[in-house]
Amino acid sequence: MTGKLRQINLPSPEATCRFAQALAPALGAGDVLLLAGDVGAGKTHFARCLIRALLPAPEEVPSPTYTLVQTYPSCRGVDIWHADLYRLGGSAEIEELGLAEAFAEATCLVEWPDRLGAMAPSTALRLQLDATDGGRARRLTLQWTDPRWDRRIAELTQDA
Repeated sequence: MTGKLRQINLPSPEATCRFAQALAPALGAGDVLLLAGDVGAGKTHFARCLIRALLPAPEEVPSPTYTLVQTYPSCRGVDIWHADLYRLGGSAEIEELGLAEAFAEATCLVEWPDRLGAMAPSTALRLQLDATDGGRARRLTLQWTDPRWDRRIAELTQDA
């Protein structure tokens, strides 16, 4: 994938959470975040912080590792889909999960997006999380091709 890149150093889990919370209000229907990184890189932590920022009331946000998908109603009237495709058996399961429809209608966060293959939306924002500083800090690499992300990313990263 070619496109635009922005890197941000997040010195702590709290900084990672703050960035996710800041991104949350900028999201709407049809926005897809593809969260990549090694096991323990902070993908689920990032997703939980973002989802909690969009919920109308405090709620438990479990990892969808075994259920594959968790859905939530947001305070903005757009459903939030959180998918963890690590245990996905094949592309036919992606269709069974209803992700293609969710990509168009919901705000979607997808962990292990490499499992999507050609089904990954070209309009998605890719977030690569890499552990640094012995695992406490993160380097977040944002990558996108769709111009609708330009302003949102510029606003989020102007102080980074």
